Amino acid sequence: MKPRNILRDADALSRREILRLMAIGALTVSALPARAEKTPSGKGTARSVIQIWLSGGPTHLDTFDPKPEAGTEYMGPLRAIPTNVDGVQIGELLPLLAKQADKYSLLRGMTHGNNGHETAAYMVQTGWTPGGTLVHPCLSAVLTQRLIAAGSYKGLIPPYLVLTQPQGRFSEAGFLGQRCKPFATGGDPSQARFTVEGVVSKDLTPERQEARKTLLGQVDALAQAGATMPELAPAAASEREAWELILGPAGKVFDLGQEAKELRDKYGMNPFGQSCLAARRLVESGVPYITINFGGWDHHKQIFPALRQKLPQLDRGVASLLEDLASRGLLESTVVWVGGEFGRTPKVQPEAPWNGGRHHFGQAFSHLVAGGGFRGGSVIGATDKTGDTVKDRPIYPWDLIGSIYERLGLSPEATVPHPSGYAVRVLPPMEAKTPTGGRLKELV
Repeated sequence: MKPRNILRDADALSRREILRLMAIGALTVSALPARAEKTPSGKGTARSVIQIWLSGGPTHLDTFDPKPEAGTEYMGPLRAIPTNVDGVQIGELLPLLAKQADKYSLLRGMTHGNNGHETAAYMVQTGWTPGGTLVHPCLSAVLTQRLIAAGSYKGLIPPYLVLTQPQGRFSEAGFLGQRCKPFATGGDPSQARFTVEGVVSKDLTPERQEARKTLLGQVDALAQAGATMPELAPAAASEREAWELILGPAGKVFDLGQEAKELRDKYGMNPFGQSCLAARRLVESGVPYITINFGGWDHHKQIFPALRQKLPQLDRGVASLLEDLASRGLLESTVVWVGGEFGRTPKVQPEAPWNGGRHHFGQAFSHLVAGGGFRGGSVIGATDKTGDTVKDRPIYPWDLIGSIYERLGLSPEATVPHPSGYAVRVLPPMEAKTPTGGRLKELV
């Protein structure tokens, strides 16, 4: 199979595209302030995280916390099904995940009480409550900063990727700034020629790219000047890395055509399923943090027709990902984290204009975690008989994020440098934020 390039819908390599790819290379050669109070300890078992972000707020009753005895007033037309773990049920539209329940644990005690998309997403992604003078970075951005500061990530692919579009409701990097923002791939991974830049022209061969690279070098006065100007050496190095990503082996990780058709079909030939497959390939190549942004869960109206379309895709993609990671010996070193910013109201709204909808609900919701040293086959926390309140073992966002930090070998009490020169904790002091509960000690 011929190697594939990395350009999007193009017959030519523009200066804008080269500069964009140079910026990717700069992520790995630039550094934030060299001082870091602590570096990853290496004691955690996880080396990568795949976060499946269900933006909009998925319903907990129809996914990971069904209430079959509450009746149709709460469950609507859907029912619960048993899993391969005794006594654990999930929603009927997740039959493949039901067969994999021994590989993951369900966090049914998630809570924060916030019903705003932006503010709730900020809490779940950073572990901090909104307000104050700082915009805190997400877990993913903190990990990126630590790797850059320590110089411990040497890959050409950026250490923090989003498949395929960023959510856009919060600042992922917060005060850490541009160097710690994610690189969003764009494109559609269910297309045959998905790459980091999207879909490419089938006529643009690697040989033609090499010829155009040569031509660009001949006419680029800035590049020519860089050979004798030390000030331009970092830019030249970034450009070399960008070209290596375009024409070298690193870019092939995005070529899903290298996978067997049967495996691609198993994940599902849709953008989400193929994003899960791409995430597995990225983890295999050593990328530390991948977010799959699977949006569209804000179901205020007619939720059940929407779920019949979305949940089978979620089921197929996540179940295949867990099985694939486990079969390759990667699940133990990869945290898989599935969830959104909140849940949805347990009681179905049958009247117009909702016609069977559910609204924002931060009082109680569910997440799924697997791998990276987290034990599978468990349920942590419980809601009441209708799913309205957490009755046992509340889990706050800072508990979950702190536990993932620990799996990655980073202390939840660690700090990162603010641009003004002072240190900021990656999480608030636990004793000030968690009246009950705490880190997920039950799962390690």
